[in-house]
Amino acid sequence: MAVNSAELIEIINLIAHDIQKNRDFLTELDSAIGDADHGINMSKGFKAVTEKISTMADKDCGSILKTVGMTLVSTVGGASGPLYGTAFMRAGQAVGDKQQLGFEDIPILLDAALEGIKMRGKAVKGEKTIIDALEPAVEVLKSSPMDIKLMNAAVKAAKDGVEYTKGIIAKKGRASYLGERSLGHQDPGATSCYIMLSSTYKAILDRNN
Repeated sequence: MAVNSAELIEIINLIAHDIQKNRDFLTELDSAIGDADHGINMSKGFKAVTEKISTMADKDCGSILKTVGMTLVSTVGGASGPLYGTAFMRAGQAVGDKQQLGFEDIPILLDAALEGIKMRGKAVKGEKTIIDALEPAVEVLKSSPMDIKLMNAAVKAAKDGVEYTKGIIAKKGRASYLGERSLGHQDPGATSCYIMLSSTYKAILDRNN
């Protein structure tokens, strides 16, 4: 796998498309345990992202990811903007000025994104957040030499993480106010994280077929 800047932009555009496609679903999830705006905010943020990066095909991959992060911070409301914004900015820092990315870069940039979210949100796995989807995926990616099959396993681990959020009590954010009433509800942040990972996998799989 080798993804250049133009192809990275295509992957981010696919993420934006899939977030938009799931906008109402994410908002429905958030209406049960949050402010009922996660899908709306994420869709708005990624629409702004696609506009911002549309002319960056000549830039390095790190700059593109940092721009995604800064745009999300400035356009996505609630906690999701700072969390996902920090994730993309940290990923961009980890990638640096590379003009293309390979399989070996995926665990590095996602691990950096995970650490950024942990730092910004002061959260750990098991608190019904984005981390419950992202950390299992990163653990899989770091367990073996990177290839497309391992990425598929990582996406499945993220999906399992989303399911896991249904059975735990929220400890962070608006959902934490509900206490035990948050049980049985799927975390919208973990879900949007899974969607992004799944979109990335689909894009890379298409490139490798």
